[in-house]
Amino acid sequence: MNDLLRTIKDTFQASLSVALTLMRVMIPVIIGVKLLKEFGLIGYLAMPLEPIMELVGLPASMGIVWATGLLNTIYGAMIVFVSLAPDAQLTVAQVTVLACMLLIAHGLPVELKIARMCGPSVLGQGLIRVGAALTCGLIMHLIFSGFDLLQGPSTVFWNPGAEPTSHLEWALGEARNLASIFVIIFALMLMMKLLDALKITNLLSWSLRPILTRIGIGPSASAVTVVGLTLGLSYGSGLIIHEAKTGRLGRKDAFYSLTLMGLAHALIEDTMLMMMLGADFTGVFWGRLLFSLIFMALLVQVVSRLPQTFFDRTLMADSS
Repeated sequence: MNDLLRTIKDTFQASLSVALTLMRVMIPVIIGVKLLKEFGLIGYLAMPLEPIMELVGLPASMGIVWATGLLNTIYGAMIVFVSLAPDAQLTVAQVTVLACMLLIAHGLPVELKIARMCGPSVLGQGLIRVGAALTCGLIMHLIFSGFDLLQGPSTVFWNPGAEPTSHLEWALGEARNLASIFVIIFALMLMMKLLDALKITNLLSWSLRPILTRIGIGPSASAVTVVGLTLGLSYGSGLIIHEAKTGRLGRKDAFYSLTLMGLAHALIEDTMLMMMLGADFTGVFWGRLLFSLIFMALLVQVVSRLPQTFFDRTLMADSS
C-alpha cells in the first residue's frame, strides 16, 4: 500500500512538473492568438494561401480556414469552415483534402513550442509540417480527381455551439482546457507505470518495432509515440519531456517521434471531427496515416545522409 501511495505521489509531482512546463509555453501563445483573432489579423495570413488552395483543388476562400487552423486550433478552423461551406459547395474529395491538410498542420504556435521543449527546432518542425500538409493535399487531390473519387457533394454534420460572449467566459474555458491537460497527463503517466509493471510496454514496443524502426524511432520511444498518435501531440510530448529528463530518450529518437506525432496525432478524435465536416474516413484516417509513415520513412533516409552538425543546428533546438 505504501509503495502504491509513493508511486501515485511521485507520478503526481512529475505530472505537475510536466504540465507546468507545457503551460508556461501554451498560455502566452493562447493569449497571443486570441489577440490576433480579436483584431482580425488572421485573415491576412490567408491571402498568400489562396493560390495554394487552387493548387490542391480548393476554392480560394478555404485559405482562411487553413490559416485559422495554422494559427489557432482545429475547432477554430471548423467554425470558420462551417460559415463558408454553404457558399463553397464542396465535394467530399475537397473536404477530405482540406481536412488532411488541417490535421497535419494546425495549432502551430502552441505545438511547435511544445515540440521545441522536447528537442526539435521550431523552424525545422514548422517547415516539415507545412510542407507535408501541402504534399499530402496535392497527392490526395491528384488521386481523387484522377480516379474520379468522392466527387459527390459533402454534408456538414457539425453545428458549433455559441462562442464565448465575454473575455471572462473565454478565459474560464481555456482554464478548464489547461486543467484537463494536467489530469490526462497524470492519468497517462500512471497508465505508463502500470503498463511497464505488467511488461505490456515491452510487448507493444516489440509489436511496433518493425514499423517504428523503419522510420527511425527506437524501442525506448515507441510507447510514447503510440500515445501521441492516438491521443494527441500535447499528451505525447508531455511524456517525451518526462522520458527525456530520465535520460531514456536520445535526440534522434525525440526528433523522429515528435515529427511523426506532428504529422499524425490524435488519430481517433481528430478523424471524427473531420468526418463531422463531411470528410471521408478512409482519406482522413488511413490516407493520412499511410502518408505520414511513408513521409517519415523518406525523411529518415534524408536525415541519415545529412551531416550531424546540420542536424544539430537546423533540425534540433539549441540545447544550451
